[in-house]
Amino acid sequence: MKQENRIFYRKLSALVFPIAVQNLMTAIVSASDALMLGFLSQSALSAVSLATQVQFVLNLFYAALTIGATVLAAQYWGKGDARSVEKILAVTLKISVAISAVFFAGAVFVPEMLMRIFTSDYELILPGAAYLKAVSWSYLFMGVSQIYLCIMKNSGRALKSTIYGSVSVILNIVLNAVLIFGFLGFPQMGTVGAAAATSISRAVELILVLAENRIERGKGDRTVCIRWKYLKGGSRALRKDFFRYTLPVLANELAWGCGFTMFSVIMGHMGSDAVAANSIANIVKNIISCVCLGIGTGSGIIVGNELGCGELERARLYGRKLCHTALAAGAVSGAVIFLCSPAIMGFAATLTPAAKEYLRFMLYICSYYMIGKSINSTVVAGIFCAGGDTRFGLLCDAVVIWLVVVPVGAVSAFVLKLPVLTVYFLLNLDELIKLPAVYRHYRQYKWVKNLTRQ
Repeated sequence: MKQENRIFYRKLSALVFPIAVQNLMTAIVSASDALMLGFLSQSALSAVSLATQVQFVLNLFYAALTIGATVLAAQYWGKGDARSVEKILAVTLKISVAISAVFFAGAVFVPEMLMRIFTSDYELILPGAAYLKAVSWSYLFMGVSQIYLCIMKNSGRALKSTIYGSVSVILNIVLNAVLIFGFLGFPQMGTVGAAAATSISRAVELILVLAENRIERGKGDRTVCIRWKYLKGGSRALRKDFFRYTLPVLANELAWGCGFTMFSVIMGHMGSDAVAANSIANIVKNIISCVCLGIGTGSGIIVGNELGCGELERARLYGRKLCHTALAAGAVSGAVIFLCSPAIMGFAATLTPAAKEYLRFMLYICSYYMIGKSINSTVVAGIFCAGGDTRFGLLCDAVVIWLVVVPVGAVSAFVLKLPVLTVYFLLNLDELIKLPAVYRHYRQYKWVKNLTRQ
């Protein structure tokens, strides 16, 4: 048993550490945007916060595609079938590029219309629309890079994936400072500078990914890269499997993500102070949850590898260990937010007194939210999906968010006119409401399945 534990935690740390670091670096970019734009004005911070909701929705599609790819790629990689992983990569890339092109067109041609979805404040619409136009090119670059980086994690290159993503993030932070404030002889570009920094750094990330792909093509059979023959054709059976497991995940991500976007819409119509405080609270949640999300992503790969090679009992054992790990990580993350709240308030010096008061209590609410978030990320998005059990998450989120949380939040904000913090509390109950159903479904072990074909 001790030997089994050592093997498990070695596998977990080999995946979770690089994935958590990559998540952290991505969250730090959002934090640097908020911090630097906050020095310009509260309006600049709020405008960009709302504009990035467009990319948030795009990221939902990427999340669905990468989870769907991981469902099959992890099992086939565990089985030792690299060619099938390449066919899965080709299918996923074609869909990702098409979706990215749609979002690119929207951000270029109708940015003000997109901004009006989130706010009616014209002071926020104009800078937000300018940000969307400038950041639009990054959508095209991410359509390729995000999918390839996902497959790298599933094919034994998680550390290299983190390095490439981190290079892009560090460059983004440096360019943020240079272009937002006009350092090193560049003009001061404000919100547009933040968008330009994102586009340039994503272009560099894409270049690194394409270089990695070229290197992999020159290696042996146990490698995975983009191959033109699979982009043109590929396996009809694998494509059918991919859609079978990805479409419920996509519907789940859209149900959850559009619901989460509705949270921003509700808060966005409660005033600039509420928007600014909510923006910073979300950034804090994203930074602190990096380890929890890393465990969730790693759990899908670890359990999927065991299922793919036929070790069903070991997959069940690993699932139980991952649940315990997720619970501990969520509790620690919540405690970190609670203890760091005074320091976080120190970085919010440019907020109005009302926004500061909102933020103070929002951080306390985020503390308990982390426990539910950690468990659900690992169990629903990781363990269940590893065995192809992707429909439960859709049903769970559709009911909890769209039949409970969003209606209650909207009624409390616009009909009952309840205080901002009461509305925020109600909007952050979704992860905890899910827990009883998630636990019951986990114990049914419908996720213990080998999905690979001969």
